[in-house]
Amino acid sequence: MGFVRKPAVAGSFYEGSRDRLIEQLKWAISHELGPASTMGSREEASYVLSVIVPHAGYMYSGPIAAHAYVEIGKYAKPSTFIIVGPNHYGIGSPAAIMTNGEWETPLGRVAIDSELANEIKRLARLDEDPVAFEREHSLEVQVPFIQYLFPNAKIVPIVLWNQTLDMARRLGKAIAEAVGDRGGDVVLVASSDLNHYEPHEITVDKDMRVLEHVLNMDEEAFYRAMERYDVSVCGYGAIMTAIVYSKAKGASFAKLLKHATSGDTSGYVLETVGYASVAFYKK
Repeated sequence: MGFVRKPAVAGSFYEGSRDRLIEQLKWAISHELGPASTMGSREEASYVLSVIVPHAGYMYSGPIAAHAYVEIGKYAKPSTFIIVGPNHYGIGSPAAIMTNGEWETPLGRVAIDSELANEIKRLARLDEDPVAFEREHSLEVQVPFIQYLFPNAKIVPIVLWNQTLDMARRLGKAIAEAVGDRGGDVVLVASSDLNHYEPHEITVDKDMRVLEHVLNMDEEAFYRAMERYDVSVCGYGAIMTAIVYSKAKGASFAKLLKHATSGDTSGYVLETVGYASVAFYKK
């Protein structure tokens, strides 16, 4: 048996037991801010290439995160999810990947897609560094959604504290090359929250300033707007990677599935964090 990455935030960011976690995932999907309230019909697309998903505690961002995974499932049942997130703690390599082993949550274990992970590692020149993942929640909180809605899927975990534009472009293009013709069978998940710890109205305004460029699939304009308007996006490298990857794979359009702040879910609007689910589609 290979290395098993144990959960770091089970019982805090999400429920720590299997039954209660399943109930929490159902709650997130059926919540008034979740996808059950805005199911609608499918767009004119073949499949989802990538998504942007928040990574706060489920009680705050779970309903918004659920939109991305339900949207993916409308089109396909991918066999692999490449999860790219920020390294909040600055531990380990500036650009780290895990290429073998399993990740554990209260729902069980999910295997790493070693073949795809090794190819991405080679092409993007990433470091094999399990230490970089030990405490990081940005990837971990995505895994239960994947296990619940896509129970046979594998993952490729990538964590960045080098979140430069150059790094995102290198990684996004490398992932696109590694994925090849697998199409809707592989989805890239960019894990990121948006503006942090400002009043609800300010967070909404700042979020929309950067989301405009995300939806236009312009990674450089997004980066510049984030700097210009002082928008404290934590996983901006992951977001830029998703944009670059999606364009390289011929994305037709992007869609904002849901935006909210922690004020919408908690009721406390003086210091909020912004959350968005965005999907990039291939016709």
